[in-house]
Amino acid sequence: MSTHLLLVRHGETEWHAENRYAGTSEVALTATGMAQAETLACFLAALPAARRPDALYCSPQQRALHTARPAATALGLRPLVVEDLREVHFGAVEGRTLEEVDPELVARFRADPVRDAFPGSEPPEQAAKRGAAALRAIAEAESGAGPVLVVAHNTLLRLTLCELVGIPLRNYRRVFPRMDNCALTELRVDGENTAIRRFNQPTGGRE
Repeated sequence: MSTHLLLVRHGETEWHAENRYAGTSEVALTATGMAQAETLACFLAALPAARRPDALYCSPQQRALHTARPAATALGLRPLVVEDLREVHFGAVEGRTLEEVDPELVARFRADPVRDAFPGSEPPEQAAKRGAAALRAIAEAESGAGPVLVVAHNTLLRLTLCELVGIPLRNYRRVFPRMDNCALTELRVDGENTAIRRFNQPTGGRE
């Protein structure tokens, strides 16, 4: 049986507000990010019962856990932490903006972010495989249940989407320019088969 996953990027953080690469660093949500998390919780709680998440999985990083907390309270769920939902480590650019990085490295990264990933970063192929394996495992564990909320991270989720639906990883930044904070992306996962049902749906109003 297929499983519907509702993927959410965490709320805005202090570094993201400055366009800094957060990666595996622990960075606090801004007041805007906390408000986004509350808005997401209200949006989900207002859904018809059959479309409301029955389970909640989350990255171990604090910005994801803090984003998930209001939804967990509103829905009466306990967040289940999955280590492999953590964000990609960005190596040499962790904590930096692209303006603070060697322009040649940035140009190569923009041309092919997989072949020319930043020095010291987690290989994108590795991140994509662990993300895809994590989502498939969640889908299998929750097969036959209602929708499942998954709170994770921008780059990890974009790479994972490409891996799941067969898009070349080098195109992840072009095909999925960004996942907005606390927007919903819905997948239908049935074993090795994945369909994207919606992408980056705002949660600032009723569906």
